[in-house]
Amino acid sequence: MHYSILSELKNAVRAQKDKMILPFSKMDFAILKKLAENGYVKSVEKEAVGKKNIIVVRLAYKAKVSPVNDFKITSKPSRHTYIDYRSLNTVRQGHGLSMLSTSQGIMTGKEARKNKIGGEYLFEIW
Repeated sequence: MHYSILSELKNAVRAQKDKMILPFSKMDFAILKKLAENGYVKSVEKEAVGKKNIIVVRLAYKAKVSPVNDFKITSKPSRHTYIDYRSLNTVRQGHGLSMLSTSQGIMTGKEARKNKIGGEYLFEIW
């Protein structure tokens, strides 16, 4: 569930950890890949441990400061929030990132506007 990976990511950054290990799920892996592409984490890898798969996330720091400060979860299991691409705004005057689940996979808000596609508005991170 992507809600817990965000809080685990924030906690790991606050504790100055080098890496996180999470159980594998396709959605979490796709979200973490997008965060890696945008510089919020250094790298994301899928590894097999016995019969189970795990995600190994290496955290990014610049002068001991992480780009991850906080996040805001918008869509929850009890309340799904859908948004049109025309309604997508920048997060924190362009210093943040919004994440959507679309029919073409997980996308950032910028990619969704470019491809003119809306979807479920998952969260914002800055």
